[in-house]
Amino acid sequence: MKRLLILSVLLAAPALAQDTSAPALIAGYEAASGATADPARGKALFLADHTGGKPDTPSCTTCHGADVTKPGQTRTGKTIDALAPSVTAGRFTDSAKVEKWFGRNCNSVLGRDCTPGEKADMLAWLATQ
Repeated sequence: MKRLLILSVLLAAPALAQDTSAPALIAGYEAASGATADPARGKALFLADHTGGKPDTPSCTTCHGADVTKPGQTRTGKTIDALAPSVTAGRFTDSAKVEKWFGRNCNSVLGRDCTPGEKADMLAWLATQ
């Protein structure tokens, strides 16, 4: 099963690199996960308290806030541009930046990498904001 997931991600990677629009990223993650993105699951993941992750960042809202149309703030006080693509032009248009963002934030909050399905769900929700 793990090999199948890795193969799916590798097959989706060229699509992610060629078109870096939010819908293309979502489609790539959907293909890798084998499931349709669900914005409601993405919202729930974003807002949930993940005490099983790292205790200093128990949720995405710790830094990004509950309203993704407003700027957030890192624990060191650095301002984070609003996550909502409707507010921050160019948000989710660079696949390398999106992967870096997921890598850093999923590990910080969840204590692990996000699955392709979680990435699809999260982006699907954020794209509606």
